[in-house]
Amino acid sequence: MAERQRPWPFSDKPREECGVVGVYSPRNRAARLAFFGLFALQHRGQESAGIASSNGQFLRVHTDMGLVAQAFREDTLEHLTADMAIGHTRYSTTGSSTLANAQPFVVSGVNGQLALGHNGNLVNALALRKKLQSEWGVSFSTSSDSEVLAYLLANASGETWEDRLAYVMRNAQGAYSAVVQTRDVVIGIKDPLGVRPLCLGRLSSGGWIVASESCALDHVGAEYVRELEPAEAVIIDRNGMRSFIWDGRDQRRALCVFELIYFARPDTQIDGSQVYSARRAMGAKLAREQPAEGDVVIGIPDSATAAAMGYAAEIGIPYSDGLIKNRYVGRTFIQPDQSLRELDVQLKFNPMPDVIQGKRLIVVDDSIVRGTTTPRVVRLLRRAGAKEIHMRVCAPPIRWSCHFGVDMATRRELIAANMTVEEIRQFIGVDSLGYLSEGGLLDVVSGKSNGFCHACFSGNYPIPIQLEMDKLVLERSGEFID
Repeated sequence: MAERQRPWPFSDKPREECGVVGVYSPRNRAARLAFFGLFALQHRGQESAGIASSNGQFLRVHTDMGLVAQAFREDTLEHLTADMAIGHTRYSTTGSSTLANAQPFVVSGVNGQLALGHNGNLVNALALRKKLQSEWGVSFSTSSDSEVLAYLLANASGETWEDRLAYVMRNAQGAYSAVVQTRDVVIGIKDPLGVRPLCLGRLSSGGWIVASESCALDHVGAEYVRELEPAEAVIIDRNGMRSFIWDGRDQRRALCVFELIYFARPDTQIDGSQVYSARRAMGAKLAREQPAEGDVVIGIPDSATAAAMGYAAEIGIPYSDGLIKNRYVGRTFIQPDQSLRELDVQLKFNPMPDVIQGKRLIVVDDSIVRGTTTPRVVRLLRRAGAKEIHMRVCAPPIRWSCHFGVDMATRRELIAANMTVEEIRQFIGVDSLGYLSEGGLLDVVSGKSNGFCHACFSGNYPIPIQLEMDKLVLERSGEFID
């Protein structure tokens, strides 16, 4: 299979994973609520979107490519009218960006028909795929590990959903926050390490909602209840909600720390704390660890804005908006010609000369992944008249790939895996460069959860990983396809 092309404009950022939502609403508004929940989670995936609903007798599903607002129309939602629904918005990490890989997947097995939407990555997907093919005769139609997870649950042993969920948690390795729709049940599942977020909310109508982030609950007027525990599933039907926690879990937690650094919306709560506050605290810690002399602090919008404000407040230098972001660049299917491609940073950011001209800038960013975009931003600031540029990054150097659902690039593409900090400084063209330390980051976030996955900084993965068995490589070589 040919390599999936990266979206334009090319971004020097980790690519968002996926967003999921599951709804039970006794007023037959589940699909509509799922739509608005997905709308709030659009930042987590922009390639495809889908909703599956159930009226208690059979499932209906609609998927399409593009943004949530492009994938659904009023007549589509009317067709999906029911009191139960799940939704998914996708950025592909395993599996090509095609309509066939759009979720939710609808599959059938010994446990009947179900639809599944998945955020994360199964590191043993190939082994599970072969097991399902040999033992159950499953015929796969996509290259996605999410289809593997769907068939695993559809064929899981056990008389009850609790038994089947325990079977899945014993066998599936990796990251999975997932929503499941059967004929009469909505299920939200979090993996035993809790790598990907999933929270629970209560609807004013008496129903329930689960979603990747609490901002989705806010958009539909739901009350935030709590974050699901690792190895927990909530099972929701017309009789209410019940919780199941697999007793085979250990006490480790490994929430992806990049949820707090970059992925989650600033207004999202994770374990009861707002992401915005965590990012401001990261900026303040960065200022203590990596101070710089300057006239003004600016952030790379939008994800580094809170950290830049925290940095400025801590060091006592004014904060200002030095770059204005065009938030709609890349949200169109119209491709630029070559001359415009060469101006990709200018199409995405526009500098504020009154803020920049003749100033010593302290520029705060959330991360530098490949180092492809940062030099262009630096040149843009230089052309706008910056006297000095001191880059500060509120994440440690990214030296290792992610295998749990984030398109973080391979090690040979990661600039910090191949250059020293001084070499990176010279390459991106700044006067000084400083990163938040790993210890400093963990000091800031330690009160938000009992544990985090920070393998992209440290190389210490929470479960054993065969690095050479990257499923993207398998897919591209054709080994992952029937």
